[in-house]
Amino acid sequence: MKPYQQQNDILDSPVEWVNNHIRDYVESDGRKGHDWRGYPTLLLTTLGRKSGLWRRTALIYGTDDQDYIVIASNGGSAAHPLWYLNLAEEPQVEVQVGPEIFAARAVEATGDEKERLWRVMAGIFPTYDKYRVTAAKRGRDIPLIVLKRQ
Repeated sequence: MKPYQQQNDILDSPVEWVNNHIRDYVESDGRKGHDWRGYPTLLLTTLGRKSGLWRRTALIYGTDDQDYIVIASNGGSAAHPLWYLNLAEEPQVEVQVGPEIFAARAVEATGDEKERLWRVMAGIFPTYDKYRVTAAKRGRDIPLIVLKRQ
């Protein structure tokens, strides 16, 4: 995994409201943005699988012991989010939770672990259950990702 040199070496989400959220998060060291509409959020930076450029997005998260949990819901659409496709190819990522920034390895949960962690995430953001049903109708199983601190 090649490191980036400065914050301006990272491309933030092209979605305007997500981009604004990320900017507030970064500029305030997580004081603004960590709590988004009552939900805890982190910043996930992945290496672009096609571009080779660093890409950052904001995601709702949960915890499981020392690990962080995120769901690749993409609003229940038929397609995986691009950040998931990136980490599926290169699982070494960077995570920011509040002011803390650290390297992590992304691991996809499966089976009983996925179901247990899904309940954790649906407890935080119940809409994930609706997204799961919608995605299944479209032929997609939504990945649940565990971010393990390195």
